[in-house]
Amino acid sequence: MPLPQPDDLTSLVLRTDFGDEGAWDAVRAALDAAGEYPHATYVSELAFAGVGVQALLDEEAAADEDDQIIYIFLADATTMKVPGHPLLAVDLSDEPGRTFRVPARWFPDISANLSIANMDFAEFADAADGSGTFRGFDEG
Repeated sequence: MPLPQPDDLTSLVLRTDFGDEGAWDAVRAALDAAGEYPHATYVSELAFAGVGVQALLDEEAAADEDDQIIYIFLADATTMKVPGHPLLAVDLSDEPGRTFRVPARWFPDISANLSIANMDFAEFADAADGSGTFRGFDEG
């Protein structure tokens, strides 16, 4: 199933875990509350239940160039269960398959910078901590 294209400068947040509707509501509320402006296009389609990174890479490789997206954020089982709702950010273009986690509070910064190509996916991934989670850039 082809990945949807956001119509604006928001980032695609794809739900892959459908076990708890309340958790999905909490994830969306946390993402919406994290920034002043909308930064997410939410996709909640059962066709994407349990989809993994490799399946997304395969789908993007098969898509026409005009229909490909550069990155995606997955709301998976970890996102639904862990405090802070860390999405799984997935690079679909420069280093296909590279991932890191991003808690909801950092999502607007990453989404805004990626959507206008102000920063690259790798800059955020390289700044992830030992657990593979981006928690902002060290200022000191």
